[in-house]
Amino acid sequence: MKIKYILACAVAALSAISCNSLLDIPQHGVLNYDDYYQTDEEAETGVNAIYLQMRGLDYNCLMGKNMLTDDFWAGGGVRNDNAELEQLNEFTFGIDQSFLQGMFTGYYQLIYKCNVVLGHVGTDSDIKNRCRAEAKVFRAWAYFELISMWGNPPLVDHELTPSEYSRPNGTTEELWGLVEKDLNEAIESGLLPEKANADDQSVWRVTKQFAQAVLGKAYLWQGKYPEAAEVLDEVISSGLYKLYTGPYEDIIAFDNKMNCESLFESVRVDDANNPFDNFSFSKVMIHWRTDRMNVSADMATTGWGFLSPRKSLYEDFVAEEGEDGYRLNNTLKTYPQIVELGNSVKVGNSIINEGYFMWKWRVQKAEIPTYGMGAAGMAAIDNPRWMRYAEVLLLASEANLMAGNQGKADEYLNQVRERAQLAPKSGITLEDIQIEKRLELCGEGTRFQDMIRWGIAEERMKDQGKNYPMLDSNGSVSYVETGADPSSYGFKSKHNLLPYPGVEIRLNSNITQNPGWE
Repeated sequence: MKIKYILACAVAALSAISCNSLLDIPQHGVLNYDDYYQTDEEAETGVNAIYLQMRGLDYNCLMGKNMLTDDFWAGGGVRNDNAELEQLNEFTFGIDQSFLQGMFTGYYQLIYKCNVVLGHVGTDSDIKNRCRAEAKVFRAWAYFELISMWGNPPLVDHELTPSEYSRPNGTTEELWGLVEKDLNEAIESGLLPEKANADDQSVWRVTKQFAQAVLGKAYLWQGKYPEAAEVLDEVISSGLYKLYTGPYEDIIAFDNKMNCESLFESVRVDDANNPFDNFSFSKVMIHWRTDRMNVSADMATTGWGFLSPRKSLYEDFVAEEGEDGYRLNNTLKTYPQIVELGNSVKVGNSIINEGYFMWKWRVQKAEIPTYGMGAAGMAAIDNPRWMRYAEVLLLASEANLMAGNQGKADEYLNQVRERAQLAPKSGITLEDIQIEKRLELCGEGTRFQDMIRWGIAEERMKDQGKNYPMLDSNGSVSYVETGADPSSYGFKSKHNLLPYPGVEIRLNSNITQNPGWE
């Protein structure tokens, strides 16, 4: 959010300001902001706006965060199909990069809506207090994202007055302090819902266990390993979530929403009377490049082929599971494998691809509605998935390992490996967890922040931008040199913190830009 400008507009739009009492005429059909949020129903509308804002973050977060990893190429049909995705993937971006600005803005818009609820919803009913607890969970989640990628963003814990719009950078202590305070208060409220059992699909709101998982993640990022282990253990011991044991290829499929492994996902309703509620352009962006491909009858026929898997991801799978690995073959497909399934690059065409295709997030024809944007093949009805139980187990494994609880670390990692049909390990190391997390959660938006935290980003991504692959219809792959100066591409030390968007710097002189981006 443009902290100085957007909040000023928001306050101006929502506040009733009169310069002349003669012109102070009540408008019909307009709600008075100061008098709203007085009833339970009005409080619900405020928190529902937060849920909608969260769902709207899906596109920028999915595309942006995955591009900043060693899992994917930018993809597309030809070079410069989407230059901004290439900038992210090759680390050639500057402070005005639109995806990064969209992510930064989106997180602060979420925070603003949380602050509205916390500033206007009272404490005189359980429903209102539950709405307040939910707002605290979302605000903490947004700040976790901002801190883990930008470092010390401005702290905005209330609706700002005009004199407060130019916020300085927050300190590490106060930012993490707000995250912990919000989550602990929400958890201790006793008002966050909980599932009845692991198979309960009726709870769509943020739960106590999701709040605990975010808190455990925040502790882990700060190096508070015993605290992280304790709260993540509580999520596991609740028994309210479990690993999905159906076909692994369907683990995040559109028709497998709200399954036993989902800690939180944004609900998208398949409703012909409200077609824009089904809009999920991100799924079309990451589906295979269908204008240059023949696709089988069950696959969606519109896709742009961005975020194509790298060979290094496939090789890590093979090193851990072998070429016939169960999880590997339900996550990725090689080009020969998709040809066997009736899909191929059209003769005379080529696409930016290294010979591997994401199968876990394939877009099936049944996922595209036959009305609204879906009729044009431009939307899908999948739910954005924000966290699943496998991530909780792997976070808990790492927290317990670092806290000296080797037995629990082994146990939690091996639960994930057992589902992947792999032999258990004992005496696991941090490297074991790093590999397992890359394989299990690939494409789910966790790797960039992990790589930064583990200090492995520069070594793994220093050459991204040197070349790109072109896959021909016969399955051959050629590599095209970008011709760029090596000093201009690849992960550098400055990328350990993302730059504050240029518009923020220009509008707010109190923000100090991150090192290397001045």
